[in-house]
Amino acid sequence: MHSGLRHQDAETRIGGICFKTGPPGRTGAELEWLVHDRTHPGRPVTAERLDAALAPLGAPGALPGGSRLTREPGGQVELSSPPADSLTHCLDTAAADQAALDRALAREGLVAVGRGLDPYRIPGRVLQHPRYQAMEQHFDRIGPWGRVMMRATAAVQVNLEAGDSSDGPAGYRHRWILAHRIGPVLLAAFANSPLWQGRPTGWKSTRQAVWSRVDPTRTRPVADGGDARSDWARYALDAAVMCIRRPAPARWTAPPGLTFRDWLDAPVDGRAPAADDLDYHLGTLFPPVRPRGWLELRMIDAQYGDGWQAAVAVASALMDDPAAASLAYDATEPLTRGDRLPPRSLWLRAARHGPADPALGAAVRACVSAAEAALTGEPRRAVARFAERYAEHGRCPADDLLQGTPQHPLDDVREGTHR
Repeated sequence: MHSGLRHQDAETRIGGICFKTGPPGRTGAELEWLVHDRTHPGRPVTAERLDAALAPLGAPGALPGGSRLTREPGGQVELSSPPADSLTHCLDTAAADQAALDRALAREGLVAVGRGLDPYRIPGRVLQHPRYQAMEQHFDRIGPWGRVMMRATAAVQVNLEAGDSSDGPAGYRHRWILAHRIGPVLLAAFANSPLWQGRPTGWKSTRQAVWSRVDPTRTRPVADGGDARSDWARYALDAAVMCIRRPAPARWTAPPGLTFRDWLDAPVDGRAPAADDLDYHLGTLFPPVRPRGWLELRMIDAQYGDGWQAAVAVASALMDDPAAASLAYDATEPLTRGDRLPPRSLWLRAARHGPADPALGAAVRACVSAAEAALTGEPRRAVARFAERYAEHGRCPADDLLQGTPQHPLDDVREGTHR
């Protein structure tokens, strides 16, 4: 007898928990960093050494802004800021916590490196949780890219409100579309992973190329079927199940090829999925725009130094400022071929060419200019510096690495003298 979740219940739950409605305004940032030895960046960093570096940050007040500190499977570290009522507060909070992280790492001779892909190696997996064991086994069935993604990539993620229930610019329907339209533009503008094992790959964002190959059922952009909630529910149910939680010592491995829709139709190991299984499954999906009660913009490579501030500021302004949002929508019209959402091929064009692609470069310039005009204070100055160095010249941070140009005055100290 089937006693688990039903299809209609699953679809209703997905729409309700992933598109919680509320007016735009709050901003959050998640900053992932590769961790290198300061003097020998190609040398592996052991889990014990990283443990020692991060231990002081577990003390009360060690992260003054209240960010959550976590680790990724390859030893990358992530700071997740609490949602802030203003962009400036978000940037200040994350910057304060980043400074604390930098100091803690420096005491152990380590440095947080903002690149989308580790240019030297695939680190060993340092997290042994059953989730990551099952994840690795799932991705290994498809190819080698899952291990690269899990262990050697890093990103800047911008979290913004999904929007209210209206049909206007502040509504979740419009904001869902806009986030997808500006996604390839942000990807191109901030591409920062052109090297792999010390050599150019032919991609400005090799990180995005890697993600596109990991498991398309959970990493490709969501297709436009006309309704954001229904489109996301269909995407989620048709994605492969990556892991099924079981009591220890059982492994969490899922049967090959099993989608969540399949699991709804037939129990696995005598168990039908429950609501919490669906919730867990939703957290294993990684499209470039992901609804989680808010909108996660996941397409931006990690940025060197404080470059992440410009990325967060541009994304926030384009989504939350009405004038900038309108200009961004118009600027991306040539990229969408008359559709509401850009074609999936555009994401790969953005990853390969960055703003050197003429159409994408024009959209980058227009969007960055619109964001700068919408901002004030330090956020505006951060975007202005980015525009002057990159956007106005059809360049992105990846071009610095390809040309051997230091991204930061401390490059030779922070990452050794490998250039």
